[in-house]
Amino acid sequence: MWLAIVIISLAVLAIVFKFVWGTSGPNPFDIDTREALKPIVLDRKVKNKVLKQGFLASKIPQDLDAIVVGSGIGGLAIAVLLAKVGKRVLVLEQHDRAGGCCHTFTEQGFEFDIGIHYIGELLDHKPFRCMIDQLTNGQLQWEPLENPFDHVVLGPPENRRKYPIYSGRKRFPEELKKCFPGEEKAIDEYMRLVKNVGNNVWFMVLLKLLPNPLANFLVYTGLANQLSSFFRHASRSLTDVVNELTQNKDLRAVFSYVFGTYGKMPKEASFSMHSLIVCHYLNGAWYPKGGASEIAYHMIPIIEKAGGAVLVRAPVNRILLNDTKEAIGVSVIKGQEEVHVHAPMVISDAGIFNTYQKLLPKDVQAMPAIQKQLSMVQNGDGGLSIFIGLDGTKEELDLKADNYWIFLENNLDDLVEGYMKGKREESAKNIPLLFVASPSAKDPTWQERKPGKSTITVVSFANYAWFEEWKDDKVKNRSADYKELKETFINSIVEAVTQIFPKIQDRIEFVDAGTPITNQHYIGAPKGEIYGADHGLPRFSVELNATIRPQTPIKNLFLTGQDVFLCGFAGALAGALTCGSVLLNRNIHLDAIALAKKVKNVNSNKKKQ
Repeated sequence: MWLAIVIISLAVLAIVFKFVWGTSGPNPFDIDTREALKPIVLDRKVKNKVLKQGFLASKIPQDLDAIVVGSGIGGLAIAVLLAKVGKRVLVLEQHDRAGGCCHTFTEQGFEFDIGIHYIGELLDHKPFRCMIDQLTNGQLQWEPLENPFDHVVLGPPENRRKYPIYSGRKRFPEELKKCFPGEEKAIDEYMRLVKNVGNNVWFMVLLKLLPNPLANFLVYTGLANQLSSFFRHASRSLTDVVNELTQNKDLRAVFSYVFGTYGKMPKEASFSMHSLIVCHYLNGAWYPKGGASEIAYHMIPIIEKAGGAVLVRAPVNRILLNDTKEAIGVSVIKGQEEVHVHAPMVISDAGIFNTYQKLLPKDVQAMPAIQKQLSMVQNGDGGLSIFIGLDGTKEELDLKADNYWIFLENNLDDLVEGYMKGKREESAKNIPLLFVASPSAKDPTWQERKPGKSTITVVSFANYAWFEEWKDDKVKNRSADYKELKETFINSIVEAVTQIFPKIQDRIEFVDAGTPITNQHYIGAPKGEIYGADHGLPRFSVELNATIRPQTPIKNLFLTGQDVFLCGFAGALAGALTCGSVLLNRNIHLDAIALAKKVKNVNSNKKKQ
């Protein structure tokens, strides 16, 4: 018996080694493609020539190798990866500008980002930084945030407590201990757990790259949970873990505060997901110099250089299938007509719900394999954003390159649950969670671009059902009732923000809100969600992560982005690398790590000379 177990284990290890470390396809990270840094382009008209290239049949490149639906970071990244190995890729975007949640918009002279607020793991020697440098040929620059980069604010104005969150693997816990004397043991154990769990996310990549039979073997034998601390803790809620660590309710809230970056209240959040986010910011936080639109601006030319294109105002209404139900292209709505575009493969960055439920015919949607995947996921909660334009510089308004997480009190679960289940008119007046940041204060080019002006962006959540009745109204001309409800949210949020930043009180020149149905229109979010498929506890089951992978039940149709891996900028990029690993038949996650080590060694040798 023991001999059989040993033989089976060795066989499994051999197959794992072959599929994880084996290489056969071309490597997009084979060489360092960074170029000498070019002057940053601040002219919006010049940038729009890259970001706003409208769809025309005459602009479709010939002999395409792939079509990507959606120009979010997951779509652009897979297109760049393929372009770097000589593939001709067409990216199609339904909005009027490329970038997905990385795009910016301008109203009354104020520029706002919609989804990029701060990114971690961008120290020069980190693989994540190396990967982004390669995807932009070294042209995307990053500006570090202040330290502390986050501030957690708990309680009403008359009993407000403020806790600074510092970056640094040592400084982060040291500063917490200063705020919570007597809680040193709880803080140390929290740090031990988040590092142990968060640093083991690599096993999720493994499950998605292994052949289905082997991945299922790891799942159903229980080996996946035994071998990975990430999955071993995935079924534990954040609330359960932090409640075991301390009785201090403020400390529990501080341990949990960043749950807003993936959109689930602590009792419904996986401790594994939370650990990943905490680890992501341990070494600091950064913001793209020149604003979020710089990301797409520096990726698109790489796609074009390989013969591809990124075209906007190109709504894909269906994926084209041949008689044997294989993907052979897409149909794009142009005016009253359909334009058919063909390619050997179609890669969707439109999200799992849009891809399966909107872009495939009903008989294909009904396939058991597709229904199985859909049964495993649900839509995330709707996002709510407030955009505030201000008269004054960051110095005049006391705005800094940091973020504020504002909570009505420390009982986070009760607050969020009561808000999301409440009546919309009442909930609009008592929003329990606000993320507040100033993009203009984070960007060193801002004052050159928008002298004497500043912006604040606020992010929270809202129930899609509160707004659903107006989803078919014309955008920017919705009913008076919708506008009244939106105004209630705006007034409530602006009041809370001005309590933290009193100098902006009489300097507001513009304010507007983006609701879940705004997200539905501009970024194609089915229920107004900003993080794709829901990131609650079920999302982190080993079975789901072995089942939902880049390959779909439809031959030549693949998924990329955050629904393949995890939410956010880093999660969507990891989804693109996972998709690229499948398409190129090699583990390009490891290729990126290898190149990062190579670049680090070269830089070290240069410093010694």
